[in-house]
Amino acid sequence: MLQIFPTEIPDVLLIQPKVFRDARGFFLESYNQQAFAAAGLSDLHFVQDNLSSSQKGTIRGLHFQHPPYAQGKLVAAFQGKVLDVAVDIRKGSPFYGKHVAVELDAEKMQFLYIPPGFAHGFQVLSDTCLFYYKCTNVYDAASDGGLLWNDVNIGVAWQALENAPVISEKDSKQTPFADFDSPFNYIPKKI
Repeated sequence: MLQIFPTEIPDVLLIQPKVFRDARGFFLESYNQQAFAAAGLSDLHFVQDNLSSSQKGTIRGLHFQHPPYAQGKLVAAFQGKVLDVAVDIRKGSPFYGKHVAVELDAEKMQFLYIPPGFAHGFQVLSDTCLFYYKCTNVYDAASDGGLLWNDVNIGVAWQALENAPVISEKDSKQTPFADFDSPFNYIPKKI
């Protein structure tokens, strides 16, 4: 049975699938449309899967795609451990500019669902990591957007490591939050 838990920002969801373990190893369903629909996530339609490999200390993010290529993401660490971060960038949201940080560990086999309207990033805490993304829209390079990963206005408490973080040149030059004009608007859920 699938268990879904809201985070501090209720639209970002921590998902715990049922894991079947025995002497051979384990089995789990990483996605089941019926189970997600029964849990209130019936409008998800995934169209692209991504897998990245990173070394300890790598920080990827904070990324998003501009509409109409905005992406919801179901993410997990398939190997290793990360600090996963989602920043609410929906204008008018009660959580605008706030973030959720969740440790995802391959041993726990948890997933995080991040809807469109959030910037996403992660920091690798283990020696290596295989990080999985299941996306609701295809990647479009011209729609790429991002926020500066270490912006004090966002205030992510990235974990201190022995060495400086490994950051791409692109991520080191992303937009500071104070200069950011979000393309997303908050739409309250109808009850």
